[in-house]
Amino acid sequence: MLKAINPYTGDLIKSYPKLSTGDALNAIDNAQQQFLNWRHSDFTQRTKLMQQAAQILRERSEQYAHLMAQEMGKPLEQGRSEIEKCAWVCEYYAEQAANFLASETIETDTHKSLIAYQPLGVVLAVMPWNFPFWQCLRFAAPALMAGNAALLKHASNVPGCALAIEAVFVDAGFPPGLFKTLLIDSSQVEAMIEHKAIRAVTLTGSEPAGRAVAAKAGQEIKKTVLELGGSDAYLILADADLDLAAQTCCDSRLINSGQSCIGAKRFIVVESVAEAFTEKFVACMRDQVLGDPLNPKTTVGPLARPDLRDELHQQVCQSIEKGAKCLLGGKIRDQAGSLYPPTVLSNVKAGMPAYDEELFGPVAAIITVKDEAEAIRVANDSDFGLGAAIFSQDLERAEQIASTEIEAGACFVNSFVKSDPRLPFGGIKNSGYGRELSYFGIREFVNIKTVSIASGN
Repeated sequence: MLKAINPYTGDLIKSYPKLSTGDALNAIDNAQQQFLNWRHSDFTQRTKLMQQAAQILRERSEQYAHLMAQEMGKPLEQGRSEIEKCAWVCEYYAEQAANFLASETIETDTHKSLIAYQPLGVVLAVMPWNFPFWQCLRFAAPALMAGNAALLKHASNVPGCALAIEAVFVDAGFPPGLFKTLLIDSSQVEAMIEHKAIRAVTLTGSEPAGRAVAAKAGQEIKKTVLELGGSDAYLILADADLDLAAQTCCDSRLINSGQSCIGAKRFIVVESVAEAFTEKFVACMRDQVLGDPLNPKTTVGPLARPDLRDELHQQVCQSIEKGAKCLLGGKIRDQAGSLYPPTVLSNVKAGMPAYDEELFGPVAAIITVKDEAEAIRVANDSDFGLGAAIFSQDLERAEQIASTEIEAGACFVNSFVKSDPRLPFGGIKNSGYGRELSYFGIREFVNIKTVSIASGN
């Protein structure tokens, strides 16, 4: 059984029967049969259905926001925003897929040469709990619009969300089984990847999970896209607008109660402004409301599971033991559930978990550096490379740093890192490879085919 546990109260919400491996493999067979027809559908049909999916998402926004709050602790307003973003990505690909996948004529010495984009087949997605709708829709919308079938193995602690996503596509009118949620656990994923009909795998999740899926998919010679962890560096340079920087950094650190791969993690501050920035930043963090995600006033909800809270607290304690200073928070409340308070650590240095590891929760690590050059070096001194941000009033210099000197898949200036359907999203180094969103995302799971035609004379 898969159990949905309320992370605020610790109460069981509902148990769901797990799918047997045999039944899951049968679902793959069915998806393959649906694909053989769907691949020949035209973009007009696909667009109509995807727009209906967007409409359903908006109609059920409140229902889905409550579901996320109950299953993984997301504050209600953030849940509503997540559903609206899901509707946006459906509409975006409904409008743009035909253009993104239109054949391209290339001038060569033959009569005609072109590049054609064709669907691969059945794509398996292994998805996490932290953005339980968005992570799935940003994969499913382009995959289905490209003519593929899509199967979802969601995180085991959000089974209600997983089934709700399937219902969106079924109710929108997509062929039954073309998109299917598989209520299976991680031990069954290997058998899914081995199935001949699975042509590609996409995973958003932890580095160990990414390594395991990539290894198995590589053995089977199947395409993968991985979006893994991040330890995003936010550089606060000497000429930064400190009020803007402090508020933006706080907002980014506490998105989804700190459980975001692209949430700000390491705050690298030039020493000339370190004291002033820290004071403003701590004040912003202190003003947050920790509590029940169903309370409209709550800005920071519980972590998704008690083990995640305990692991985060251990990282905090070990960092303090090695010399970090705790300026705010750092203590677990004596109550049920998985609450962890907004926490700020200063004097963070290499060798501490707060410096070297991803902190997946509302904990900020402040690292003071001498100057801009050291800030860039420290930002790149990480095994991760998902996102980064730079705060400076010299926009030309900040753009240069963002474009050429920071090792990350995305770098924002005077703003927090966020995903946008119009822009490619993904990381480098241990943050993964491949891209989602934009035209790059829809082309990840197609056959980019060369067609060359001689004159015949």
